[in-house]
Amino acid sequence: MALLWGMEERAKRGPKPGISVTRIVDTAIRIADAEGLDAVSMRKIAGCLGVGTMSLYRHVPGKAELIDLMLDGVGPVEPEDAALFRNWTWRERLRRLAQGFWQHYLAHPWLLHVDQARPVLGPNGLDGFELALSGFDDLPLTDQEKVGFVTAVDATAAGLARTHVNARLAEERTGISDREFWEAQSPALESAMASGRYPRIAQLDENAFSGLDEEAFMFAIDRMLDGLEALLDHRRETGWTPPPPTWQACEAGDGPERRGEKPA
Repeated sequence: MALLWGMEERAKRGPKPGISVTRIVDTAIRIADAEGLDAVSMRKIAGCLGVGTMSLYRHVPGKAELIDLMLDGVGPVEPEDAALFRNWTWRERLRRLAQGFWQHYLAHPWLLHVDQARPVLGPNGLDGFELALSGFDDLPLTDQEKVGFVTAVDATAAGLARTHVNARLAEERTGISDREFWEAQSPALESAMASGRYPRIAQLDENAFSGLDEEAFMFAIDRMLDGLEALLDHRRETGWTPPPPTWQACEAGDGPERRGEKPA
């Protein structure tokens, strides 16, 4: 956290360092974007920067901390025109943010291999989260629903992007195109379809599995937005409003003591 937020104290004496945390992180991101996360090492970064490997450890303790810095270093998912973004409808804002998630994973596919269940949040991460929440301004939703929707959109983007990226990497790794791969399985699959055991699969269009790309992702997002819009319409019709956040309830004196309950 100290590195992410720039709270590390610099030595007051001695020569000015020739490298910085920012240069180390930027170099690591460039390596990961080009060659994958496994290619990132302190030795390789040091070689790119023209310094000794051990000198990097004066700035970054190890690879685990480096990955946390890289996650924040790739920056928030932002629309191209933030001013215009604020004037869009809630649906336009959330749709554009969803597109941003997809494009982010394709630009930095190594993100798909990092466990982000417990992110170490830095300034860029919080900027992105703040922007995502702005898509829900003035909507009758609870805070849990807002966070849950953002998480669901991100998970959908990551899942389909992983399928899309892996298909591309498989072709590069094996030298066999998708068409050649499926043609090799064709005799066995045609026999299976002719057996009558899989009537629904047999009736699928031959291009049914060829559209797992941004178009398929946005189709899923639009259906999620349709569902959210139906919920919002229902809540507006019934006059439903979300309960105040816990911190507001506590400030208003709506705690256990006021209700005559024993505090936990």
